[in-house]
Amino acid sequence: MRLDLFLKASRLIARRSLAQKFCDANLVKVNAAKAKSSREIKPNDEIEIKKGNRLTRIKVLQVPAQKQIAKHEAANLYEILSEETLADNLLDQL
Repeated sequence: MRLDLFLKASRLIARRSLAQKFCDANLVKVNAAKAKSSREIKPNDEIEIKKGNRLTRIKVLQVPAQKQIAKHEAANLYEILSEETLADNLLDQL
């Protein structure tokens, strides 16, 4: 499954077009490397997402077979490894 579709299906990002914009702006990394929205996601991949002053790292547990899944099942797709708030001076460097 493509990265942008996974981010939407898992509800980490609300819309696919928004997920694509995050990838284009280098705000999403997969396995510590910048990732394009078309990158294929596999179980055990680690995804890092920067949203504003928040940095969230997740581990992919499973990739859904369908593009859309039930809301209560979305949280089963990944495990949150860490969530942190970035310091203001780090934001100036981005």
